[in-house]
Amino acid sequence: MNMATKNLLVELLVEELPPKSLYKLGNSFADVLADSLRTQSLTADDSIVTTYATPRRLAVHITHVAAQADDKPVSRKLMPVTVGLDKDGQATPALLKRLASLGADASVVAQLKQKQDGKAESLFFDSIETGVMLADGLQKALDETLAKLPISKVMTYQLADGWESVNFVRPAHALVALHGMEAIPVNILGLIAGRETQGHRFEAKVNPIVLKNADDYVQQLATEGMVIASFVGRRAKISHQLAAAASKENLKPIDDDDLLNEVTALVEHPNVLVGQFELEYLDVPQECLILTMKANQKYFPMFHEDGKLANKFLLVSNICPTDTSDVVSGNERVVRSRLADAKFFFDQDRKKTLASRIPSLDKVVYHNKIGTQGLRIDYVRAIARAIGQQLGDDKLAAQADEAATMAKADLLTDMVGEFPGLQGIMGRYYAQHEGLNDEVAFAIEDHYKPRFAGDELPRNQAGVCVALADKLETLVSMYSIGQIPTGDKDPFALRRHALGVIRLLIEKDLPLELQDLVQLVIQIIEDKQIPENWLKRSGETKVTSRQVPNEVSEQLLTFVYERLAGSLRDQGYSPQEVDAVLSLRPQNLSDIPKRLAAVRAFADLPEAVSLAAANKRVGNILKKVKEGIHSKIDVNLLHEPAEQALHQALTGVLLQTEKTFLAGDYTTSLQTLAALKTPVDTFFDNVMVNAEDESLRHNRLALLAQLQKTLNRVADISKLAT
Repeated sequence: MNMATKNLLVELLVEELPPKSLYKLGNSFADVLADSLRTQSLTADDSIVTTYATPRRLAVHITHVAAQADDKPVSRKLMPVTVGLDKDGQATPALLKRLASLGADASVVAQLKQKQDGKAESLFFDSIETGVMLADGLQKALDETLAKLPISKVMTYQLADGWESVNFVRPAHALVALHGMEAIPVNILGLIAGRETQGHRFEAKVNPIVLKNADDYVQQLATEGMVIASFVGRRAKISHQLAAAASKENLKPIDDDDLLNEVTALVEHPNVLVGQFELEYLDVPQECLILTMKANQKYFPMFHEDGKLANKFLLVSNICPTDTSDVVSGNERVVRSRLADAKFFFDQDRKKTLASRIPSLDKVVYHNKIGTQGLRIDYVRAIARAIGQQLGDDKLAAQADEAATMAKADLLTDMVGEFPGLQGIMGRYYAQHEGLNDEVAFAIEDHYKPRFAGDELPRNQAGVCVALADKLETLVSMYSIGQIPTGDKDPFALRRHALGVIRLLIEKDLPLELQDLVQLVIQIIEDKQIPENWLKRSGETKVTSRQVPNEVSEQLLTFVYERLAGSLRDQGYSPQEVDAVLSLRPQNLSDIPKRLAAVRAFADLPEAVSLAAANKRVGNILKKVKEGIHSKIDVNLLHEPAEQALHQALTGVLLQTEKTFLAGDYTTSLQTLAALKTPVDTFFDNVMVNAEDESLRHNRLALLAQLQKTLNRVADISKLAT
């Protein structure tokens, strides 16, 4: 590395950037630019990259950046010797042309090296490549950085010359590139880099800010521009101010990382203030008030110790006036209007029952190939009832049916129309208002759960039944019409639905088998009576009975097991452990954690490696058998002592593993297999499986098949073999 290194600062000043993308944009800007300079050997191994991002700027500071990269030796392959040299060893026109493209001529031909390259010898040209100048390297890095920025939507705007137009996420106004104290004249987006930038729109003490050197950037922005350049630093300051302001009110602010990140991306000089609203608005469900404050105004609701919403909130202002009363009162007027809307919606919605809204769902198209939301509910009801019968009795089935009937009614309320994120939640409030029992009311809210990773599961069995029914109906229906997720496209959130089914089955420890559930749903979807009954009820004239293609069941099961495998790996299980358990496709998913624990315990046994390898060998042998394998072992054909010993050991182990397996003690069941190590090893050392005698061969294959069945009862331990 060139010893004359200095620190580098690059800043792009723009119009207000999209707040939800700012953090990602800032990191990308810094990382790509730094990576490009590193690739060009302009940075040192110990260079430190610091990212800055505010609503109006993307910037990066990099230590130990060279003015010019070191020269480096380069060996270039030119062409095969037979092409580059004639029979007299003289350069051919092709070789001279290639050398000319590299800035060399015939004088270097004698210096070319001949090296074996594959089957033929080739000519190589060794030279010293001059290190790239920083101006050139930085220009390349900037071009690459802008090309790779994760911008979802660009805008086209005209430059000041009135002729040229450029594309970027927002109009850019200035570019800074300082190497120490020296400005580097690179250019992007019609801007030539200098040392001038802008501070806070309203509170900057100096305008423009003339940056002295790369290292004074943060200090000058803070003291002259009233801007906290660091996203992380600004976020920490907001978080501290929120906690301090809430503490003075003996309240707690909402813990919401997404909201905190978004607000951090909206301000350059944060100032947290306290606002309040009338107590009467607390009669509205607090979820509504919280959502309107967060989504519409980016305020931080505050709570009492018992978790109930207070009539005070925190706002993060971008200005710091001496008298904040105008800022606070202005925001209070805005939030009051928002909360009044929410109260109006709530009051209006309660004038109609959920049941009275259900017929209108018959007019709401769910999918043009499936039908209306009203028809879909009939399918979900039937599935929920059937699951309720399996998990409980007629009472649970009736509760599941009632909850499924009402589950989507709140979609037609004003509140959910305004705030779709409240679906289910408002259904529960309105159900309770109407006097429905809590089992049904909570099931209405909870049937959407889990909505995201880490979300709660339904609180009661009725909610579990409807949640499973809703998700499984969606999965089977969408697969039946070819709406299968591809790549990153999953418009109907089928991955989320599949993970929801997995979590419900495992974490609720449900005694339901996955394949049976899928078949149940298919059977109900294909039931012609359901659409016929819907026609009579709805008054519609036409509806098409549905037929689920034969391949859907297998496709969907594969999809679910793939999601499950990914989820288990994320939980810390190794790919081998996951593969060992899931390759058997256990239908009772609630068993899987116990199976995984058993596999992990088995893997620690000294006999595990040998048995896993033996199981793999058995599997390979049985795969090659073209004729059928006998199901019974003829003890009279067990001639060799080794196969007799294996059969005897296998018989004993089989009885023990069967007992522990049926008791659900998978760990003991697998550990019992350790007794088979010696007889298995002895068998393979002394017995020819593929004997010429057909009866002996078939009997030994039957013995191996029995061995494989025993070894793979809990998991396919061959997957543990390396």
